[in-house]
Amino acid sequence: MKRVMKKIVTLMLVVVMAMSMAACGSGDKDGKVTITFLTNRTDLDNDGTYEALIAKFNEKHPNINVEVQSITDYAGELATRMQTKEYGDVLLIPDAVPKTEYPKYFESFGTVEELSDIYREGYLYSKWYDNQVYGLAYMCTVQGIVYNKAVFADAGITTLPTTPEEFLNCLQMIKDNTDAIPYYTNANSGWTLDQWEDHTAGSITGDSSYRNNELPYDANAFEEGGSHYVVAKLLYDIIDQGLCEADPTTCDWEASKLMMNNGEIGCMVLGSWAISQMKEAGENADDIGYMPFPYTVDGKQYASSGTDYCYAINKNSKHKEEAKAFIEFLVNESGLALDQGGISLLKDDPMPAGLEEFEGVEFIVDQPATDENAGLLDEVQQESGITLYDNGSRLNGVVDIARGASSQTFEEYMKSLAEKWAAAVK
Repeated sequence: MKRVMKKIVTLMLVVVMAMSMAACGSGDKDGKVTITFLTNRTDLDNDGTYEALIAKFNEKHPNINVEVQSITDYAGELATRMQTKEYGDVLLIPDAVPKTEYPKYFESFGTVEELSDIYREGYLYSKWYDNQVYGLAYMCTVQGIVYNKAVFADAGITTLPTTPEEFLNCLQMIKDNTDAIPYYTNANSGWTLDQWEDHTAGSITGDSSYRNNELPYDANAFEEGGSHYVVAKLLYDIIDQGLCEADPTTCDWEASKLMMNNGEIGCMVLGSWAISQMKEAGENADDIGYMPFPYTVDGKQYASSGTDYCYAINKNSKHKEEAKAFIEFLVNESGLALDQGGISLLKDDPMPAGLEEFEGVEFIVDQPATDENAGLLDEVQQESGITLYDNGSRLNGVVDIARGASSQTFEEYMKSLAEKWAAAVK
């Protein structure tokens, strides 16, 4: 009996030790640590870019394995995974996470003061809360419109538009004088409509404090003349006047890149990150241009500028130092931001090619909320039921009205939004 009990105890010890090793290991094998990297860039995963970068990373860090999980519906899947502790070791911070919850989900990289020695300071505030930086930008962008130079030339356009009226006239010229689709909405992709939201702050107001410190108090933001009204009205007019694809509900993001390169599309509202993707989509890279959003403030043009997705460390990761090492490699050494046509977070890196049309245009990087206003914009969004970045849901309402799929008029729709927002502002 004693021998049987001894065997049982020994077996239990083996099981406990195995479970402990599994709990601590998180995929560790042969003295190597394995970290998981969650990303929305399925293209960089599929074309071997990440594989090549990880190989370069392993030259300095041979004991860190990096497993990439590229996710098509990134925002949707992360919303589910972040309800648990299993959301990778390195991830891209979803826009839906309120700043006040950064400490709950992510590890801090340090203060702006500590990081601004090597990084462009303004962009560090993108994922900043309570004097701590929780995300480092994969790349930074300036917001504008990617366009096909050949299509614009064939249409007879000699000067880029600087007002909504001039922009609509240009689209009409493309429709009248070429076979190209003047504007491509990519509306059914959702996130493509969020690209319009980027212009509601800097591009329209020319004010770096507007987004985080004035919008929470701006009861007229969705009223006629307000920044959100101006942007929504231009999108409405494009579709209402038949200056876009025949059916915005069946458009195709991946196909649109080749169409743009081939001169089948005139233009699309997208961040500067899209320049390289459009150039690489076909054989006509030299035809791809990038122009500012068509709006002026007292005769001057401004362009919203900010970060793309930002890398973060899962607060629950068992390998935070290894995760930090991989992020610092991606930001500091990989060259990925410039390769993708973005603005590097590194101070010493040059500006990317493709921004020639922005000479004289002032870049507006949103200032962080003051201590008094910290978290206020999130509160107004929650109370009003209007999420500014909602995967295109709100602006899809504009699309549906313009294409005749809604019983509401544009004015009725904007009035309902204006009333909700005004009731929630402080």
